[in-house]
Amino acid sequence: MTAETDGSFGTLKQVDAGVLSVGYAEAGPGDGPAVILLHGWPYDIHSYADVTPLLASAGYRVIVPYLRWYGTTRFLSDATARNGQQAVLGVDVIALMDALGIATTVIGGFDWGARTANVVAALWPARCQAMVSVSGYLIGSPEANEAPLPPPAELSWWYQFYFATERGRAGYDKYRREFARLIWHTASPQWDFDDATFDRSAASFDNADHVGIVIHNYRWRLGLAGGEAQYDDLEKRLAASPVISVPTITLEGDANGAPHPEPGAYAAKFSGKYAHRTVSGGVGHNLPQEASQAFAQAIIDVAGQR
Repeated sequence: MTAETDGSFGTLKQVDAGVLSVGYAEAGPGDGPAVILLHGWPYDIHSYADVTPLLASAGYRVIVPYLRWYGTTRFLSDATARNGQQAVLGVDVIALMDALGIATTVIGGFDWGARTANVVAALWPARCQAMVSVSGYLIGSPEANEAPLPPPAELSWWYQFYFATERGRAGYDKYRREFARLIWHTASPQWDFDDATFDRSAASFDNADHVGIVIHNYRWRLGLAGGEAQYDDLEKRLAASPVISVPTITLEGDANGAPHPEPGAYAAKFSGKYAHRTVSGGVGHNLPQEASQAFAQAIIDVAGQR
């Protein structure tokens, strides 16, 4: 499976979807089976710049949106809460599908994008044909996060506690590029990315809502910031750790330096056709960008399990 790419996208598109004007890349035939690819933090749509042409050349309609605090995605109203709780990100995906006329899709993601893919698959299985999720099952809740972890595990989440302070908010705002570069290195210690690769993604962090939503998400996880009442029922369902029934392939890099669960801890959360693959070769947290062939193949394989 090959396709030429320069690691970037062409002209991006924009569509009003729910409370957002969503910026997104699209490739492949307009009448092809849909694939939606969701990026994580602190990354952006360019995590899928090499995956996208592989899937497009295989006949898929590939949609890669900027999430609600990145790039050209903007809120339609200044009055809308800058909310980063997990349920609302799933709602954003469903709104995007409705705006683009997509009834069902294969969905893939890593980091925050994997959690959002999990949310869509769990809450709207009729809209999710199949899923590829890096690091498996990531749905959580503030209540579950009340339980302390062993000290080495707590250390790996240092930035979560930093963001709980106003010093952390100010520090991330001032040093967002330096912060992101540090996370890229620690989460993918063997990935030898260059400045051009980093700078291409880092430009998306200049979104005016980026810092506020990042901070809200991590504070919400710790119960230090509330969500919106309109999503309470969805969060209640997610807090019950629902089993995901759609066909799923989970992936993990053999050199992921970010906090992540072991595959055996979440295998039972998938009740449909399921497989786990460990991707070797020093692959870290940003698996779609570091191992684009493996990620694209997983999408194609899981799409065939319907």
